[in-house]
Amino acid sequence: MTPADLAATIRQLTFDVLSARDLDTSVLPEEVTVERPRNPEHGDYATNIALQVAKKAGMNPRELGQLLVDALLNNPAIASADIAGPGFINLRLAADAQGQLVAQILEAGEAYGRSELLNGEKINLEFVSANPTGPIHLGGTRWAAVGDSLGRVLEASGADVTREYYFNDHGGQIDRFARSLVAAAKGEPTPEDGYGGAYIAEIAGAVVEKYPEALSGTEEEVQERFRAEGVEMMFAQIKESLHEFGVDFDVYFHENSLFESGAVDRAIQTLKDNGNLYEAEGAWWLRSTDFGDDKDRVVIKSDGNAAYIAGDIAYVADKFDRGHTLAIYMLGADHHGYIARLRAAAQALGYDPAAVEVLIGQLVNLVRDGQAVKMSKRAGTVITLDDLVDAIGVDGARYALVRSSVDSSLDIDLDLWTTQSSDNPVYYVQYGHARLCSIDRRAADAGVSVARSAGGLDVDFGLLEHEKEGDLIRTLGEFPAVVKAAAELREPHRVARYAEDLASAFHKFYDACQILPKAGEAPQPIHSARLALAQATRQVLANALHLLGVSAPERM
Repeated sequence: MTPADLAATIRQLTFDVLSARDLDTSVLPEEVTVERPRNPEHGDYATNIALQVAKKAGMNPRELGQLLVDALLNNPAIASADIAGPGFINLRLAADAQGQLVAQILEAGEAYGRSELLNGEKINLEFVSANPTGPIHLGGTRWAAVGDSLGRVLEASGADVTREYYFNDHGGQIDRFARSLVAAAKGEPTPEDGYGGAYIAEIAGAVVEKYPEALSGTEEEVQERFRAEGVEMMFAQIKESLHEFGVDFDVYFHENSLFESGAVDRAIQTLKDNGNLYEAEGAWWLRSTDFGDDKDRVVIKSDGNAAYIAGDIAYVADKFDRGHTLAIYMLGADHHGYIARLRAAAQALGYDPAAVEVLIGQLVNLVRDGQAVKMSKRAGTVITLDDLVDAIGVDGARYALVRSSVDSSLDIDLDLWTTQSSDNPVYYVQYGHARLCSIDRRAADAGVSVARSAGGLDVDFGLLEHEKEGDLIRTLGEFPAVVKAAAELREPHRVARYAEDLASAFHKFYDACQILPKAGEAPQPIHSARLALAQATRQVLANALHLLGVSAPERM
């Protein structure tokens, strides 16, 4: 019996009790909360349903709780049930009923933890979107790991997800990038507002190698040649770094295309037509304060040129015009102002502002020997994705970046994340999976198997009565709820923390219970039951690591 099955059972019993007394059943929530108590001595699970609905229905909570306890005790899957405090219900499951979860996990395999929670949602998930003026820095790297993991979590919850990279190839930063390349090609100092670092010299050299006459022509021609070629080469490097990091995008959307296609002009005309754009001081302003922003925004400047927000407005429209029902933006720590302005833009255009979500990621710092690591060998002034991968590997980097909420800044201790010990979270979880794979390999030599028949597994799960076996099973049962919460709250770090909890529960089970017979001993039914439990744990650990984009090694 899974926690979801137990919740459904309790809800039905509550409905039956209220109905039998002609009381209002509409007070029942759609889903009954069933949780593991903090103190294991209180039972396997607890629910507050009696407290939640009794008074609304016209009953005393303890009275309703007692009626539910009596009904629960008639269910053979329930070993014990009692009331605590003002009406909490604590209960324990029978070992065989609890063990059936193991069979369900093995039956579901990779699908365990998946749901239809977001069926019908077509989500545009935009992340990284770094300007193609240099390698991806640590902030962008955090979004690469978190964004890709969030995409996996949303897909596991039934959503149709489009991973999108907004290619900023329009504006002043690109011009400064081009001027920096030209200066490097000429052997001149970096312009005062330009970009430095060895990568600029590398790209400038590559442009000259491809076009030996690259520096010939007018200043505008040279600038445009280095701009076009340099952006393409830089973006190729960015794509390669992301791919090696396990992150690929479905759409690379070019900002410049919004201007070239007339999308910006059309969006501006729409806002003029519906009265949400007004003229003042020679400029055109969005009435964004009407839609919750702290001030109105200039869209067309007094010189006639489009402000940066003009592209943002057209891009919002484009996302929804492509059929997306939800647009999630994952932006850096300095973009808090975008939350209100993007929602205002959507509403001004006639779209649902609630369909725009903006997640803000805080800064990332690297630490070694207790000191901040500040310089990149290649980028000069920033630490890059490639620097982090070189230091702790792809799995370590992804796990380190995903396991903490993006709401808080993050320090990555390079000494910790390169340690092969239980102190290193990714090593601890991956070692658990490798150990489980080893058990599977040794089981055949020990003569232990998990027999299967047309009716399912021929395993006596009632033998799994040890405290650590129960703890592990109940931890396995939490996985679907963890994935659901990660999807609803846009918090994939919950999956990482769960993986560590599951690895911990497994290691404790491994230390306390003899999974396979000792040398010379004959296999017993308990060994098959424990092997099935180990196989289910291996499956769930692999499922969790997949959602994080981290490998599940079979040997370490």
